Amino acid sequence: MTERAAFPLFPHRHLLGVKDLSPSDIELLLDRADEAVAISRQSEKKTSTLRGRTQINLFYEASTRTQSSFELAGKRLGADVMNMSVSSSSVKKGETLIDTAMTLNAMRPDILIIRHASAGAAALLAQKVGCSVVNAGDGAHEHPTQALLDALTIRRARGKIARLTVAICGDVRHSRVARSNILLLNALGARVRVVAPSTLLPAGIGEMGVEVFTTMKEGLAGADVVMMLRLQRERMEGAFVPSVREYFRYFGLDAEKLKAAKDDALVMHPGPMNRGVEIASEIADGPQSVIQEQVEMGVAVRMAVMEALLDPRRNPEGQAA
Repeated sequence: MTERAAFPLFPHRHLLGVKDLSPSDIELLLDRADEAVAISRQSEKKTSTLRGRTQINLFYEASTRTQSSFELAGKRLGADVMNMSVSSSSVKKGETLIDTAMTLNAMRPDILIIRHASAGAAALLAQKVGCSVVNAGDGAHEHPTQALLDALTIRRARGKIARLTVAICGDVRHSRVARSNILLLNALGARVRVVAPSTLLPAGIGEMGVEVFTTMKEGLAGADVVMMLRLQRERMEGAFVPSVREYFRYFGLDAEKLKAAKDDALVMHPGPMNRGVEIASEIADGPQSVIQEQVEMGVAVRMAVMEALLDPRRNPEGQAA
């Protein structure tokens, strides 16, 4: 494992959003993650890279997939991992995020992973604690590790990201995954499209450097990658779609709509999938789907992020030594 010191030092103390990362920062994390994939495929998966370090997962929103991925990543690196059950903690008794931050800070963790329904929660936490903070999703703002794992999946399948046409389809309005992916894919030189009914497009989306389409046939035409999004019904206030049946008819990915994309187009979904709403089962389980690969890449990316943030070449204040 000593060869890992050959990676350049990651210049950030926290990972709060893709918008803070340069293309070289992104490539560094993806290169680290490539190495972590190899470790995860060994029979002996555990390393001592973060031995003696403490990781706390603080999830205010339920997410079995993301939380288990971070937990597994930490354990594979040898960290001591603690999952805070927010639903049964004093948070439910009126404790604020700042109160929680001060309590956790007193425990002297090395890294905090936070998922919260409010945009900006991760940035607020980072101001109040003395350790590294990773944003595992804050409201409809960002979900940086999801964008990184999506990029890793694409890069490993296609060998590059630059100049690929990526169509991000579905509930763009309520999706932090869409926002982080748009930022990251643009940074790496992809051609990004968003495809959604007008009710599910945020105001000003065109200013993010994407092409906007309101029909799947036009939006998927010639696409290299088709990235479906979950319909975020829990974040919707009002009728954004007439019915899930109607939504699937026009915007759910089925074999007929997929014909508009390239014959070898990758099919992606961040999960959890609503089969028959956003994507047909035969497509989700079909030969073009890399949805299971996305799950595997999630562990590798989170290992890479934690290693980069807790690089031993940093001093206790988190800066380069």
